[in-house]
Amino acid sequence: MTTAESLDPQLPMSALLQRYPGAQRALFRRYHIGGCASCGFQPTETLAEVCARNENLPVGEVVAHILASHEEDEKILISPADLAAALKADPAAKLIDIRTREEFDAVHIGGAIFFSQELMQEILVRWDRAALLALIDHTGARSMDAAAYFAGHGFGNVRAVRGGIDAWSQEVDPALARYELE
Repeated sequence: MTTAESLDPQLPMSALLQRYPGAQRALFRRYHIGGCASCGFQPTETLAEVCARNENLPVGEVVAHILASHEEDEKILISPADLAAALKADPAAKLIDIRTREEFDAVHIGGAIFFSQELMQEILVRWDRAALLALIDHTGARSMDAAAYFAGHGFGNVRAVRGGIDAWSQEVDPALARYELE
């Protein structure tokens, strides 16, 4: 378990977001900080500075919220190996690829479904909310936001793939081509 002492309020936001990727989502959800230009922050600002200029928010409370949110995020993540086993064991499990069409066309995991607006509507209207719904991106940076969206719409077994397709190619299928975005 993470403790409040492990998150230094003098940490620049860029470093904080690297260590706690869901912090921006957590800050926006509770305090309306970081979601748009009017409530944003600079990467060089510290968490303490962000709290001070947002109605002097209690830093300890904000730190506790970020850490609690991080622990909840950890529960949503699934390792590539665990997902591979779940996909084999459960025919109702689905893997949704939220990368761009170009990335998907270049390389994708067999059985993965390309995410589109039409698919999103189908998922929300027709899919079983209890079945495993796993979301994957390139490195795991965006899939957590998508997983949070579906969890907020009542999907009880939604997961984000830790490390994305990049980790999948290292841990599950080394034959799957790796790539870097330019």
